[in-house]
Amino acid sequence: MKRYNLFLFSFVLFLGLSMGLKASVNPKPFVIPELKVWKGAEGTFVPTERTRIVYPAHQQSLKQVADRLAEDCLTMFGHRLEVVAGKDRAGDVVLALRADKKLGQEGYAIRIADRIRLTAPEPIGVYWGTRTLLQIAEQNEAHSLPKGVLRDYPDYAMRGFMIDCGRKFIPIDLLRDYVKIMSYYKMNTFQIHLNDNGFKKYFENDWAKTYAAFRLESETFPGLAAQDGYYTKREFIDLQVLAENQFVEIIPEIDAPAHTLAFAHYKPELGSQEYGMDHLDLFNPETYRFMDALWKEYLGGDEPVFRGKRVHIGTDEYSNKKKEVVEKFREFTDRYIRYVESFGKQACLWGALTHAAGETPVKAENVIMGAWYNGYAEPKEMVKQGYRLISVPDGLVYIVPAAGYYYDYLNTAHLYKNWTPAHVGKVVFDEADPAILGGMFAVWNDHVGNGITTKDIHHRVYPALQTLAVKMWTGVQTALPFEQFDGQRMALSEAPGVNQLGRLGGAPGLVYRQEVVVPQSTLPCREIGYNYRVTFDVEVTDEVMGTELFRSPDAVFYLSDPIRGLLGFARDGYLNTFNYRLHKGDKLTIGVSGDRQGTKLWVNGRLVEELNPRKLYFNEGKDSVTEMRTLVFPLEKAGAFRSRITQLKVYREE
Repeated sequence: MKRYNLFLFSFVLFLGLSMGLKASVNPKPFVIPELKVWKGAEGTFVPTERTRIVYPAHQQSLKQVADRLAEDCLTMFGHRLEVVAGKDRAGDVVLALRADKKLGQEGYAIRIADRIRLTAPEPIGVYWGTRTLLQIAEQNEAHSLPKGVLRDYPDYAMRGFMIDCGRKFIPIDLLRDYVKIMSYYKMNTFQIHLNDNGFKKYFENDWAKTYAAFRLESETFPGLAAQDGYYTKREFIDLQVLAENQFVEIIPEIDAPAHTLAFAHYKPELGSQEYGMDHLDLFNPETYRFMDALWKEYLGGDEPVFRGKRVHIGTDEYSNKKKEVVEKFREFTDRYIRYVESFGKQACLWGALTHAAGETPVKAENVIMGAWYNGYAEPKEMVKQGYRLISVPDGLVYIVPAAGYYYDYLNTAHLYKNWTPAHVGKVVFDEADPAILGGMFAVWNDHVGNGITTKDIHHRVYPALQTLAVKMWTGVQTALPFEQFDGQRMALSEAPGVNQLGRLGGAPGLVYRQEVVVPQSTLPCREIGYNYRVTFDVEVTDEVMGTELFRSPDAVFYLSDPIRGLLGFARDGYLNTFNYRLHKGDKLTIGVSGDRQGTKLWVNGRLVEELNPRKLYFNEGKDSVTEMRTLVFPLEKAGAFRSRITQLKVYREE
């Protein structure tokens, strides 16, 4: 009987193995961008206290990459791995340079077995491979990785994001976080649009009153930098150094000869009387003296402010009403291509040479053109002339927050399923066409003063960045359905140590509570982002106007606002109040909820007021903008209030 049972067990085991009931082969791990090639094995690699990061002693260029990986592990997982130059052993993470022509400059290969071996032809490829390892590891509590072999490389060399800092000041700390986020998702090109202006019709049709800003400190032209926010030269240099260390190239843009009202505000003779003060007067010699000096300030010297190999000279949307001005525009464009090249830089510009077709030659060799609207620059014709293109089609990848045109949030489903940089509007190139260097998406803050905050901008940027990181790296080879991608993408961090979305807790529900809030105490969480509900009990005493309940670096919530003594909040220079005042002796439960549309006040469980989007009208109602009154709720620092605050509860909602 025993021999029969043994035979039966052996037969069932053989049958199970033959039918595929053995240990399963690991499926492709989820990362952004999606991996090109994955061959799964069985089992997992689990890091231990003995795990080290090891690189060959003769490949010192990898030390920086190894150190960065160690720091990121500390930030994300609470344990800093030892970095060693020398021989590896089982359990290590091994980084090494190895020739492999098929991987190109940025590609990498990883074998996960008894150790992790990450190799690439160049340090940048090794670095991108470390981003893949971190993304896989952060998706489970053990920070384990599935065993297998992968190869990964980008379809496009330039994978970018442009942000308009001219119409809305973007603090340097957020730009630094964007460098980190882009790096985490293998986006390598960050264009910073440094000057622009609002639309005259929203400023009493008066150029002198129309908002305009240039965002960079200037010693050549003291007072040119906007007083409501600018970057010092040192801050901008340090930002570029940070980016270089994370393999992100910053391309600074000074946009001219249109979008230049900030220059005309500073020096009125620079503005065009015929085409508008936001156009430089191309027939005034002073225009060229000014622009030469401005560019020289940032490109010249022993430590140039613009450190990278590329700069962007603008050149979009100038008038083409007269042939003579078209020819002058073409002359201006050619002049500044050659001028920045004289400092050893490669020139980038916006496509405008179909709109400004003419006879004056404009240099095309080694010039990169942003193909944003085919009516301004017909892509095939621009390639024929010799330009290489960055695909930035306005009808697909332009975000203009709350404007009612272009996109408020990008149509990420459509982009994921249908778009690659080969699609420049309705013109489609071959995927491998060398004329298409890559792609970019853009945020334009057209409507000055519309209540949009940097948090609102980021809420729009992040899903776009995650989605387009895939489409610029993986291209048409995505295997994951969009619905699955979209469901899994929020499992990843924004970047090591970055949480601009204010995510708290792993699932909806109560994510933080505190029995008593002590005045001027510090809480362990900085803020909570959309969608949230915050409640607290208050026993009210006399509060002076301006009394804060909580503040974070980005916002303040008032028990008594500084102007009228109402419940309210301030962020990004905007003050919003509820029509509700606390009175001495009140014992209330206050609730505040917020999402991407607005902010609500609840008192004793009853909805009192909703601060939703509203219209601001101009020119006797002919023009309007949408004002947003959102709040990412601050929690970091309690104010110096006198009232008793208890039963603080913070909920994350669906």
